[in-house]
Amino acid sequence: MQKGARMQKLKNLKQLITEEDGMGTVEVILIIVVLVGLVIIFKEQITDIVNSIFSKITKQTNKI
Repeated sequence: MQKGARMQKLKNLKQLITEEDGMGTVEVILIIVVLVGLVIIFKEQITDIVNSIFSKITKQTNKI
């Protein structure tokens, strides 16, 4: 890697770290609220899928 390219990558990384245009607390909280709501709504379906996956894993590990 050339020195100029390496310096540019370091400069870009520094800008990314110091950038203040990232997500704020409100946005993160809203995303968490939506995810929790989806989990509550689809709890039964998620549980069925997880149980099915674990039962398949258990059956296949017994074959080994």
